[in-house]
Amino acid sequence: MPRKFHKHKLLLDDSRFDVKHIADDLNQTGLSDKEVHRIASGQGRIVVTLNIKDFKPLASTNRNTGVIGVSATLPFSQVDKKLNSLLSRSSRKQLLDKLIIISGETKN
Repeated sequence: MPRKFHKHKLLLDDSRFDVKHIADDLNQTGLSDKEVHRIASGQGRIVVTLNIKDFKPLASTNRNTGVIGVSATLPFSQVDKKLNSLLSRSSRKQLLDKLIIISGETKN
């Protein structure tokens, strides 16, 4: 029998980035992926999501936002580390209008 889904509550402790959560900070729930992408564009934000498949077609449709897809196979202990690393070494321009996937795989 599959375990019941648990919606984890997360707090990102990082003063280097301006982080907003669609439900908690913007009081928006039940939005389509297109709407989330539109809001991100309007605010000049990058979408960070586990929902890579549905955001992939949206990623290169707007120059004011981009999508960072977090692989579902990436151990939670590595998400913060890899996300911080990507954001710290990337310029805003490098993240816009594209999909970037972070995973447990390393480049050789």
